[in-house]
Amino acid sequence: MRQTYTIALAGNPNCGKTSIFNHLTGARQKVGNWPGVTVEKKEGLLRHRDADLRIVDLPGTYSLTPFSMEEIAARDFVINEAPDLVINIIDASNLERSLFLALQILELGRPAVFALNMADTAQAKGIRIDEKKLSDLLGLPVVFTVGNRNKGIGDLVDRAIEEIRAFEKGKKTRPIRYGKEVEDSISRVLTILDSDPDPENIEALSRWNAIKLLEDDRIVKERILVRMSGAGEEAVAEAKACRKRIFDQFQDDFEIVLTEDRYGVIAGIVKETVTNLASRRIDMSRNIDLVLTDRFLGIPVFIFFIWAMFQLTFSLGAYPMGWIESGVGFLSARLDLMLEPSLFKSLLLDGIIAGIGSVIIFLPNILILFFCIALFEDTGYMARAAFLMDRVMHTSGLHGKSFIPMLMGFGCSVPAIMATRTLEHEKDRILTILMTPFMSCSARLPVYIVLAGSFFAHRAGTIIFCLYTAGILIAILSGRLLRSMFFKGEDAPFVMELPPYRTPMLKSLLIHMWDRSKMFLRKMGGVILIGSIIIWGLSNFPRNISYSVDYQGQIKQVMEAAETQMAAAEEKEQKILKDQVSHKIMEIENKREQERVAKSYIGRLGHALEPLFQPIGIGWRAGVALVTGFVAKEVVVSTMGVLYGVGEENGKALESALRKSGMTPLSALSMMVFVLLYVPCFATVMTIYREASARWALFNVIYTTMVAWAMSFLVYQTGCFLQG
Repeated sequence: MRQTYTIALAGNPNCGKTSIFNHLTGARQKVGNWPGVTVEKKEGLLRHRDADLRIVDLPGTYSLTPFSMEEIAARDFVINEAPDLVINIIDASNLERSLFLALQILELGRPAVFALNMADTAQAKGIRIDEKKLSDLLGLPVVFTVGNRNKGIGDLVDRAIEEIRAFEKGKKTRPIRYGKEVEDSISRVLTILDSDPDPENIEALSRWNAIKLLEDDRIVKERILVRMSGAGEEAVAEAKACRKRIFDQFQDDFEIVLTEDRYGVIAGIVKETVTNLASRRIDMSRNIDLVLTDRFLGIPVFIFFIWAMFQLTFSLGAYPMGWIESGVGFLSARLDLMLEPSLFKSLLLDGIIAGIGSVIIFLPNILILFFCIALFEDTGYMARAAFLMDRVMHTSGLHGKSFIPMLMGFGCSVPAIMATRTLEHEKDRILTILMTPFMSCSARLPVYIVLAGSFFAHRAGTIIFCLYTAGILIAILSGRLLRSMFFKGEDAPFVMELPPYRTPMLKSLLIHMWDRSKMFLRKMGGVILIGSIIIWGLSNFPRNISYSVDYQGQIKQVMEAAETQMAAAEEKEQKILKDQVSHKIMEIENKREQERVAKSYIGRLGHALEPLFQPIGIGWRAGVALVTGFVAKEVVVSTMGVLYGVGEENGKALESALRKSGMTPLSALSMMVFVLLYVPCFATVMTIYREASARWALFNVIYTTMVAWAMSFLVYQTGCFLQG
């Protein structure tokens, strides 16, 4: 009979926990939020021999002290959900730092297995760990792993299942013992807690509760007072007395004394189990950092990497983009031949296929962009980017740590804004949230590719790079302005760990890339499909339009004149006349279509908005597309695809339609600047509302739109002035 177990993965940031989680669960993952907080929650399933395992990836944290949302989410899951086992992922090359969290996990009294991850990195640094002695000292299994190479993962799962079954048979955790004074205080509080009949107050957890009361943990204290009433009040009072006695004896708070004891235990464990031969090895990460984080070379190298990312996104993505575009054109042409003229045919070709087809062709570019971002993260370069940008970010009153959420905004603003929860100070967090929408998300990329590809050809990659750079600069300048207006105070200091460089594994990169791209695909069947249908409906109704010219009569006159000329012409001249007639008829039909769309509901809306967009060089069709972009930025392209009627054409249909519509390179540049800076999508606005407040969400909508219009006006009017 198969048994089902829940296993939690815990560990410090940059310990390789995500790599192990990806190898364990593969594509069988789901992502959401922890109940009550905006911290990302990852779960996956693993079938291993005779067991079904639910793997929960806890947020990366350095301790279980409830200061940040990550620490609270991790701790609450282990306590409230009571997983069958906790796998603590430990950076083998930095055992001393990792053991601080490990001891706190042991204090919870849950079954655990320690995975000494990145064993190859430790070995390269000359670090030798006696895992058998470490296992004996801690009373739990210890397994060496190399997460990014899938080494030791099978053994880790085997040992985890064995440990779970050993606890089912009665095995207990071995408590970590501290100094005499600390243990005496724990014993006093523990005696009171153990006298309570509360069935949830099991032996191991009661020791942890005693430690938390002595640390004056507000959350645990409130829970105990509610559950244990009289005994709880007695335990809290005893903890307070013990804290006073410890302070009188050591002139330090209990938390400080306990932390010193913890590090004393850690020092003893490290001395017993670790042999360090680091002096005989070369630290490759440090040597690489001599170049990549150099005060003079670091930023130019970083700029080059970002430029290369966008150049690769545009140039390499052009090939599969062309294949998908040809497929969309082929499908549209075949359906055009198969279906009789009708309203349904127009909806299918000009609405659904024109709308979705205009966006789905950019999937390869989105995949490449997310692959590059995952590459930066998995190699360890993302932390270096934050370190490099620290001095630049200080101009806006922030520090380099704020740049990581902003850099994530290149992918999607929603998780980027949620990532600001790692910032310790509320002012820094809100300011970073307000700056992040200026970082150009992947949803804007299709608009850039269409406009830059149409009007700037081979320089398109450089133009897109300049747009992203402009977004960073405007974000920083906005930060400086907003800081001086709303967030006055001293700058926070910047302390951040630089993880060692690692060789990324292709499987992990592909999982990261696919996870982030699924959102783009989900929009195809949701907001983009609905948006395309609505835009088609607004552009095709009302059906009875009074035209200013008798277009059908003009076509009839052209055909009659052509018949007369054809009768008197020779065979060679007849072919030329046919081409001329076809061209004239097409021109008349295009004029009729333009007038029809202009008099439709969406045309009326566009003309009403024209005075707003005219000073920045944007026509009414593009103006309507920008308005619909509030729902999702991908809808900008699908709206243009519908309004310019590219559903039944092949090749670079939308690009050709844009050039024929009278849009110029200058107006295209103005529109790209507006798309870069204006109001973020609805999902981002709602995320700002949840993470900050309704007031800041509304402020962001107004502020970003004002900045976008002002910068587009500056670009367009300056360009017009220079052109004479």
